[in-house]
Amino acid sequence: MTSSPLGRQHDVAGTDSARHLAPPHRARGIKVPELTLLFWIIKILTTGMGETASDWLARTIDPVIAVLGALLALSGLLAAQLRATRYRPWLYWATVAMVSVFGTMAADVLHVVIGIPYVASTIGFAVAVAAVLLLWHRAEGTLDIHSIVSTRRECFYWTTVCATFALGTAAGDLTATGFGLGYLASGVLFAVAFAVPVVAHRWRGLGAVPAFWVAYVLTRPLGASFADWIAVPPARGGLDLGTGAISLVLLVAIATAVAVHARQDRLARRG
Repeated sequence: MTSSPLGRQHDVAGTDSARHLAPPHRARGIKVPELTLLFWIIKILTTGMGETASDWLARTIDPVIAVLGALLALSGLLAAQLRATRYRPWLYWATVAMVSVFGTMAADVLHVVIGIPYVASTIGFAVAVAAVLLLWHRAEGTLDIHSIVSTRRECFYWTTVCATFALGTAAGDLTATGFGLGYLASGVLFAVAFAVPVVAHRWRGLGAVPAFWVAYVLTRPLGASFADWIAVPPARGGLDLGTGAISLVLLVAIATAVAVHARQDRLARRG
């Protein structure tokens, strides 16, 4: 498979031992995918789906039940992911999708229920992401996701993933509603921001590991902003295609992309 510009973490950053943990296809025990273009496509699709699915669930069933149900589903998927002995595409991406749904709910609860301003929650989640990454690096010496070959590293990884989704949700809401840009303008803003670490890594010498994590955070508000723009009513600056309908479309797109990815992964293992 051809890697994206952010797909060669072990070649650019991380410890020397980490460099030997990701040969051309996949080192034994690594349970995260290769960073191909398809990885980023699926990631952005899951962020949009998480945003619209969270809104749809909160309006369709009791919000408390929706949050608890999402938490239980996420807990079950994380437990299964931690027990897995190798990378399983369907399990991995189902976990990411549920992180997206629950992360959206968690950020919304802070603002809607507790009343914490988007500026405060964005700053708070940014500090949380930075703290987790700092602890991870101090404990393991690398943040390269292709060095994740132990349960402790995997726990650091999924904790970081959860925090980045919450941060991205808060940041997207901050620009769209707090700063009054609207969802379309916010989507364009984050699309430009997403390109920055890619360009900086490829042509300005930014290490692949920091470039990856910056891009990873930005995929959340990028996908969510465009999904909201398509789904919400015109009164909120959207096209009014409906959160339920868009969630279903995105789920189908995710399933299709994961099926392609799973086939590529099988062929890579056989090769």
